Amino acid sequence: MTSLAETLSEMIDVAEGYCRLIENPDEGAQRWLASLFTLMPRLHTAVTSLNAFETGDTQVPGVDLDDRFSLYSRLRKRLGDRDSYWLEFDASPEDMHMSGSLADDLTDIYFDLQHGLELLDEAWPQRAAQVWQTSYRLHWGQHLVDAERHLYALKVRDQLEPGQS
Repeated sequence: MTSLAETLSEMIDVAEGYCRLIENPDEGAQRWLASLFTLMPRLHTAVTSLNAFETGDTQVPGVDLDDRFSLYSRLRKRLGDRDSYWLEFDASPEDMHMSGSLADDLTDIYFDLQHGLELLDEAWPQRAAQVWQTSYRLHWGQHLVDAERHLYALKVRDQLEPGQS
């Protein structure tokens, strides 16, 4: 069985890789979505492994809305027509089709991961683990699943790369 330190190390590695991709969406633009497609399952595995350890819940601070909107806008522009997707629910007929946004998913995941990385810079690894566990459960876990689903749909339609239809 792996230790909390080993599991946290993997989570840190994946979180840093994710944040680098989100901060620099135009670096390696040809393969940006393909890189995200590959990284998202690793992120899911890392946070799921981290959740096997009980570190306790913590309060997760809010995000600066101007910073969030700025990143969301950049990602939305970068994604273009690959941003929006439909969610289907088995609820009532009026809730059958709701729109999702990959830019929104990626932005929300980014800020929750980035907060944990900032805590590591302050030498608080236990707190970073708590923030990632709590925020995953309460917030970005659904964004992760939705983003993975949409990236998969783009992949099977050969639309991950620019210039593909």
